[in-house]
Amino acid sequence: MNDASIFPVLSLLLMTLSPLNASDLSREQVVKLLAGASVERPVDLRRKDLSGVDLSNLDLRKADLWGATLKKANLSYSNLSNTNLDLTVMTGINLSHAILKNVSIFGVHMGGANLSHADLSGSRIIATLDNANLNNADISHANWGVDMKNQPMGQMRVSLINAKMRGVDLSDSDMNHAMMRFADLSNAVLKNTNLHRATLIGVKFNEAMLTGTKLTEANIKEAQFDSAIISNINLDKVTGLKSVQGLSLPTAVAN
Repeated sequence: MNDASIFPVLSLLLMTLSPLNASDLSREQVVKLLAGASVERPVDLRRKDLSGVDLSNLDLRKADLWGATLKKANLSYSNLSNTNLDLTVMTGINLSHAILKNVSIFGVHMGGANLSHADLSGSRIIATLDNANLNNADISHANWGVDMKNQPMGQMRVSLINAKMRGVDLSDSDMNHAMMRFADLSNAVLKNTNLHRATLIGVKFNEAMLTGTKLTEANIKEAQFDSAIISNINLDKVTGLKSVQGLSLPTAVAN
């Protein structure tokens, strides 16, 4: 099964799982439910429809949101550390400044989501984040790469096409096989970042810091590296090297 066919299948699966009589909850109702819950005994909001609800500044570690519908909901400044958001619906969601440490987000469409300044350190994400705003987000020590040994539904990879990622911290993160065409990573930190076989066509790395970055077998056609700080990167078997802009060789390449 190819990448393009997987997410529609997951969306259909989620629709099948969601009960027709899923009740909408207001912010006030959610706050009341959270008051009687704890991280150890979270309130059950699985598959609930919370589209457009203002859930900002809440401790949502005390809620089980697996499979919930959060389309265009406002979760800015909320704490979702260590939560499982697999199979949720998060198109257009606002997660700016949210705490998402070690969160799991699998099989989710997050196109156009706002994750600016979010803390996504240690997160495990395989989702569609095309046109998302991730400016100044912390994605350090995260695993957004393909797990070649554990893909029961076929090879799935994170998609960040046209994503805004200026100033992101991707230090020590695994982004292997990521689809990142035309993403803007200007001023980003990519220290020891794994971009093996990533699709980086037209990506802007202008003024970014790439130290120990692994770009083996990646497609960097027409990528831009103007004023980037580059050292000890691995460009073994990359595609499109001759078309890149601003990359000085061989001083940037690992021995």
